[in-house]
Amino acid sequence: MNIKQPEPFTFEEGERAVLLLHGFTGHSADVRMLGRFLQKNGYTSHAPIYRGHGREPEALVDATPEQWWEDVVEALNHLRELGYQKIAVAGLSLGGVLGLKIAYSEPIKGIVTMCSPMFFDNEEQLTQGFRFKAKQYKQLEGKDQESINVEVEELMNASKNMFKQLGDFITSVHDEVDQIYTPAFVVQAEQDEMINKESANYIYENVETDQKDIKWYKNSGHVITMDKEKEQLHEDVLNFLESLDWS
Repeated sequence: MNIKQPEPFTFEEGERAVLLLHGFTGHSADVRMLGRFLQKNGYTSHAPIYRGHGREPEALVDATPEQWWEDVVEALNHLRELGYQKIAVAGLSLGGVLGLKIAYSEPIKGIVTMCSPMFFDNEEQLTQGFRFKAKQYKQLEGKDQESINVEVEELMNASKNMFKQLGDFITSVHDEVDQIYTPAFVVQAEQDEMINKESANYIYENVETDQKDIKWYKNSGHVITMDKEKEQLHEDVLNFLESLDWS
């Protein structure tokens, strides 16, 4: 069975632009509803898909956090090439970690992190998430259960180095958060079982900007952009963007 592959998107509207960054094992659909909402409210948005994501799980094993960072910088430059100079960033999970790295590496107007890990003490949850996505994909391909089990175990063994690099990347960003002076909005779901929720407090307490806020959403899980409180999240992100100095 052929599985339709997701695509990056660019929704052009106003001169203010937001780079939207998806999570680990996710793709542009993670942030598509947020992108459409922002477009209706006068903001342009662009969401890339990092290498290895949105495809068969084997592709992810061969990718590296360094490549994902390159993909994010390329996406930022894509917006600039389209003529957008006023850019904010909003990222879910790994996308928020990549967004924090942008915030201390590039001049941006603001950063929104959503359920973004700062501690790599949750490798078991991340590997479980990868295992689940891999099984799901192979079921969609129409494979039998025995083949799925064998292929998923091979994947888990092959992915160990990728997870080590992911942990090193998260730690490297964790150690630089106090270099962030751009306005920040930290979002955390209370029902998040994928990451250490103390990550949100760490980000909020350690970014050096005077303009920062944190909000907890009690009825949402890790993929907060697609959960029960997504409409409230959309409004809160818009309010944060509206509070920024876009001049």
